[in-house]
Amino acid sequence: MPVAKAPIGTRPLPGGSEYRSRQWPTDQRQGNNASRNTGQATARNGTRSSSQSKQIRVLERQLGFPLLERRPREVVLTPQGQALLPKARKLVAAWDEAWREARAAGPTFSLTVGMQTAVGRDLQREALARFRDQGWRISLRLVSWEDPTAGLGDGGSDVAFLWLPLPVPGLVSRTLVREDRWVALPAGHRLAARPAVDLADLADEPFAALPRSAGPVRDFWLATDAREGLEPRIGTEVTSPADTFEAVASGLGVALLAEGNARLYPRPDVICRPLRGLAPAELALVWRADDARPEVAEFVAAFTPLP
Repeated sequence: MPVAKAPIGTRPLPGGSEYRSRQWPTDQRQGNNASRNTGQATARNGTRSSSQSKQIRVLERQLGFPLLERRPREVVLTPQGQALLPKARKLVAAWDEAWREARAAGPTFSLTVGMQTAVGRDLQREALARFRDQGWRISLRLVSWEDPTAGLGDGGSDVAFLWLPLPVPGLVSRTLVREDRWVALPAGHRLAARPAVDLADLADEPFAALPRSAGPVRDFWLATDAREGLEPRIGTEVTSPADTFEAVASGLGVALLAEGNARLYPRPDVICRPLRGLAPAELALVWRADDARPEVAEFVAAFTPLP
């Protein structure tokens, strides 16, 4: 059963996980025609299907009745599920509207800025100081790579600094920095003494990879487009820069990173070297395409895009 993502910019309902409270009615937008070939769905979604199936079962236990009938080759709504679905959709829509109205009733100039790595590079310091001097309330939110939108997807962030490519539809970006990709190696690695490294030199190396939920961003930092169809070896998965450098230092895998981040995260037990032959990485300011608030537009305009 394919699973749709929650709409960009929506808030979770109170009392339960975002998936259990919101995603079930979103997933069942086909109503009684929600049957799907579960084998195909699992092949497309990997372990995600198993995780979301467990979340649905938790919701069913809380409700006291089943929402789905699980057949050998398809999943369909039960009579209880069919009865609940239209009212659940209305509840989700009403909550979204109430949340937007409540937020609009408060101070206008309040922004949460999401990020997943240190931004540095003197990109945001001047702009943040200026907006704070004007009375804006600016909050910085560090989000793990398990959420590749850095909070834009669930509405927890208003704008975010993200490394491209964009992880999901519905987002707009302004590229601020373009840097070469480097590779982080453990001290003493056979390639650490070289002034630069080729991707072919890393063909047999295990990699510290972003979570599968990072989608195209995970693929970019594994350089899958430059591997001529060869699958990368995954040594471990990481959810933050701290995880990444600890995994590299421990010999669990090498990792690709932007040139500037090699300088922002110095460690004596990790050696970073330029990686030749790859397209550069781009750091961008990202916001929701449907967010027309003037404060978002003003914040974005404070940053000069690259040509």
